[in-house]
Amino acid sequence: MQSFTYERAASAEQAAAAVAARPDAKFISGGTNLLDLMKLDIERPAHLVDISRLPLDRIEETAEGGLRVGAQVRNSDLAADPRVRSRYPMLTQALLAGASGQIRNKASTSGNLLQRTRCPYFYDRNMPCNKREQGSGCAALQGFNRMHAVLGASEACIAVHPSDMAVAMSGLDARIETISPGGAARTIPIGDFHRLPEATPHIETVLGHGEMIATVTLPPPPPGRQVYRKVRDRASYAFALVSVAAIVEKSGDRIRSARIAMGGVAAKPWRATEAERMLAGAAASDGAFTDAAEAALAGAVGHGANDFKIPLAKRTMRHTLAAAVESA
Repeated sequence: MQSFTYERAASAEQAAAAVAARPDAKFISGGTNLLDLMKLDIERPAHLVDISRLPLDRIEETAEGGLRVGAQVRNSDLAADPRVRSRYPMLTQALLAGASGQIRNKASTSGNLLQRTRCPYFYDRNMPCNKREQGSGCAALQGFNRMHAVLGASEACIAVHPSDMAVAMSGLDARIETISPGGAARTIPIGDFHRLPEATPHIETVLGHGEMIATVTLPPPPPGRQVYRKVRDRASYAFALVSVAAIVEKSGDRIRSARIAMGGVAAKPWRATEAERMLAGAAASDGAFTDAAEAALAGAVGHGANDFKIPLAKRTMRHTLAAAVESA
């Protein structure tokens, strides 16, 4: 490992200023991803600013009827909170589908959003990777790409974002609130938070250097039934091949509204807006679900070993929508 210095922040403003003051500084919270990357010599921060003890570990009601989740709320605590379980059940389902109980006890809300891809070429320093070294190439394009993106990818990168929690939060239209080094705050809709790779896959979010996530706000629970479905190679402790978060509101035998977000298919949680539009007012039928799934994957492109993800994503979406309708 490379040598590094360490400091424990006393406030969010101090933490942001400390990271902003050095281009080689990073925040550290639970460390469930960063420490692995440091051990593998992929991340090389020379200075770590510990934010794990900041008073950002509470889940609070908002005036509009939602919840404000502190950046340091642990994944296990968020999943177990009675308000989350009753009002945002697909968020609990997504959190419990991720990692192991031990990791969820350590992983934070902000760290989950900011975790980096698990693409094997990103982790292998002997292979080219534009995320790790800009301009070196993408070994996954012609390599083993079974876990890789079929939507929103580019010639520079086909890696996927690994978070389950972020997919559910995308479907819930969460808002991410940050603090900048000068103390200024801003609110970022989760759909605008993660970036697609395009020509700069090493830039993964819209955060500036030193800008720190303070809270994540969940709007009031949307009407309808919520379901999160994750398809993976084994029953636990595995990243999604495909996941779908769906919220379906019914009126009689027709769908009044739908929200659909997908994971495991892109470099960010993928909101299926065209499928949502098609389902609004449609009959709650297998035919409507099939049409919506086809629309959601209309622009999908496989790269060989991951071609199977396209029909898998369509089937997963159909089954998830059907499950949401049946429980409504």
